[in-house]
Amino acid sequence: MSIDNSLFSFDLNVVIVKHGFGSRVISLAKACGISGGTIVFGKGISRNSLLRLLEIADSSNEVVLILSDKVKGDDFIQRALLEFRLEKPNRGIAFKMPVCNILCTRCHCSIDEEHTESEVGKMSSYSSIFVIVDKGVAGLVVKAGRAGGARGATIIDGRGAGIHETSKLFAMEIEPEKEIVLLIVPSDLTKSVSDMIREKVGMDEAGKGIIFVQEVSEVYGLN
Repeated sequence: MSIDNSLFSFDLNVVIVKHGFGSRVISLAKACGISGGTIVFGKGISRNSLLRLLEIADSSNEVVLILSDKVKGDDFIQRALLEFRLEKPNRGIAFKMPVCNILCTRCHCSIDEEHTESEVGKMSSYSSIFVIVDKGVAGLVVKAGRAGGARGATIIDGRGAGIHETSKLFAMEIEPEKEIVLLIVPSDLTKSVSDMIREKVGMDEAGKGIIFVQEVSEVYGLN
């Protein structure tokens, strides 16, 4: 009996749009069968020298991060291209990246850990670990990550967004403000860092957070 690899394949779908459009992106994801996502805020910089001189080059953007299985993610990205006309200049950007592992035992779509742990080390010498938790918990995540061997971390503020106020994303509440912690670690430390965060933050308990891992092809500035 053959196994459909798409069942174990997940992507991080990233859509960058103008401020105010993030909720529309989430609504489109919902229409594609995806539970929700996290929105963070960014700033776009124009290369136009006249606009820069007039100090109107900066524009507020919303970065929407959506975890999904590959099939739903493919559908979502294609529909986002059409819905937001991303082929037009300055409309936005959409791309996706494969996720090596999702570490949250209460998630409804977790990947088989034995399968992915054996592959993470083969992919790259470094991994990126993303941890999404409620606001105020990021400090504990960073402390736990360092105890597991990570040298440091970056904290990004965001907010959850889903189908409605009581919806859940991977068994965690999605409406409160969120903090995203990004850690870059050698691949041989990925499991120890992730396990330490899971233990210290109690992430195996429903609603405590999400951890997902991605391979990193090249790393500079960590020496």
